[in-house]
Amino acid sequence: MAAARGDATDEMLMVRYQRGDREAFAELVRRYERPIFNFVIRQLRHANTAEDLTQDVFLRVVQRAGEFKHEARFSTWLYTIARNLSIDQLRKNRLRRHPSLDSPTSGADSRPLVERIADTHPRSSVERSAASSQVQGKIVEAVDELPADQREVFLLRQIANLPFKEIASITGVPENTVKSRMRYALDRLQDALSEFEEYARALR
Repeated sequence: MAAARGDATDEMLMVRYQRGDREAFAELVRRYERPIFNFVIRQLRHANTAEDLTQDVFLRVVQRAGEFKHEARFSTWLYTIARNLSIDQLRKNRLRRHPSLDSPTSGADSRPLVERIADTHPRSSVERSAASSQVQGKIVEAVDELPADQREVFLLRQIANLPFKEIASITGVPENTVKSRMRYALDRLQDALSEFEEYARALR
C-alpha cells in the first residue's frame, strides 16, 4: 500500500504531484512554506517582500514540476529556486541579507550563538535582557559584514538546516569549499562576539 501523504518522502510527494495529486503538493507546501519564508526573510529583511517571494517559489515549483527528477532531492531543488529568486530580488532592491539569530551552529555545542553567550550573562534578568539584546545586535551586524559567499553558506546551513552536500549542489561549489566558508563565517562571528564573552566573564 502506498505511504500516506504524511509519511511519504518529499520526493514521493513530488512524483505524486506530477501524476496529478494536488493534495501531495499541498503537503509539500505545508512542510516547506515556513522554512522557505524564514530563509527568504533573513536575506530580504522585508516581510511583505518575503511573503511574495515565498509564493513565487512555490509557483515556480508548479511551473517546473515536469523538470523534477525523482532521483533528485526535493529540498535541494526547492532551495535552489528560493536562492535564485532571492538573489534576483536582492539585486533589484539592493537589500542586504539578514542573519538567523536563533538557528543552531555546527560543532560540539549545537545551541544558537545567542544561547551560548547568554549562559555567561549575570543572573539579573534586566542585565541579562540588555546583554542579550547587545549580543543579538552584534550578531546581526557581524553576519551582515560576512563576505557574500560565506553569508550565503551560513544562511543555507543555519536557516534551511541543509547538509553541506546539498549546499554544495545549490551553490555549485565543492563540498570542501562549502565547509571552509562555513568555518570562516563561524570564526568571524565568534571573533565579533568575543568582547561580549569577556564582558560576561567580568560580571560573574
